[in-house]
Amino acid sequence: MENAHRNIALVLGATGGIGGEVARQLRDAGWQVRALQRGLAQAQELLDGLVWLRGDAMNRDDVLNAAQGCSVIVHAVNPPGYLRWAELVLPMLDNTVAAAMAQRATIVLPGTVYNYGPDAFPVLAETSPQQPATRKGAIRVELERRLEAASQQGARVIVVRAGDFFGPQVGNSWFAQGLVKPGQLVAAVSLPGDRGVGHQWSYLPDVARTMVALLARRAQLQPFATFHMAGHWDADGTQMAAAIGRVVQRRSGKRPKVRAFPWWLVRLAAPFVPTLRELLEMRYLWRQPVAMDNARLKAVLGQEPHTPLDEAVQATLEGLGCLLPAPNAQVLSPAGAARA
Repeated sequence: MENAHRNIALVLGATGGIGGEVARQLRDAGWQVRALQRGLAQAQELLDGLVWLRGDAMNRDDVLNAAQGCSVIVHAVNPPGYLRWAELVLPMLDNTVAAAMAQRATIVLPGTVYNYGPDAFPVLAETSPQQPATRKGAIRVELERRLEAASQQGARVIVVRAGDFFGPQVGNSWFAQGLVKPGQLVAAVSLPGDRGVGHQWSYLPDVARTMVALLARRAQLQPFATFHMAGHWDADGTQMAAAIGRVVQRRSGKRPKVRAFPWWLVRLAAPFVPTLRELLEMRYLWRQPVAMDNARLKAVLGQEPHTPLDEAVQATLEGLGCLLPAPNAQVLSPAGAARA
């Protein structure tokens, strides 16, 4: 059995949105947290309470060495720049599985709705059939199949599936790359979805809190445990834009315009840009409502961590550099900022 007294976690993908958030919340919950990063000047560095180790998630020996003594491995890593995604995602997971089996550790995976096809819509339970309509969805199904197999051979697995991420350090996401533009004040909000079509969003700190809470109960969970989060449900596809508008107006006095996302431009450029081809492939998720049933999660935790929408949106926009400073915000000198 896994040694529950080893509160040491390895986070793969700690420089990303969800990986970084889980790493910080595990640290704050009293865990020793290791993070793997390519290109470190030293083999090991301590920064912000995390132990950063030089290594590559695509190198099995690096992952095996970093996982020594760990009871948890958070697999929140993607290939650099999302290049060669289909080619590298599964080998990276296999490295994590090998390390987890060697340590008899629990793997935590941030899941998505990509596993599911239209036959399972509009409300997804953990037991809904997984017949994806896209190549990325098929890879996600295979990824979870390998994790389930590992759970029968000594590892344990927790999969938390959630909607589109947003949050202060969200990185590569629809919120940061579709609705607004990082580093720019919000003058307009783009709507990727058809009007009247519901869409599910998940606030990164809430997702991370959910994962940490489930890890505290991991000994009571099934070896392969999957959970869905309800997150923030945008019933008609306009409520997230409305929340952005409210937050921006409170800060600047001006309400941003709302416009349709330029899918026509994506279609024109897609033959030349692989990332845009993937956006087009996933457009079906914006053309029909897809929600998640979180009954299983609530049965375990009692309730789902949930930050009020406007509060979550304000933190996200501030983190992305899309809001004017608050009127009473304290401006620190460089020396004061360093001390803070």
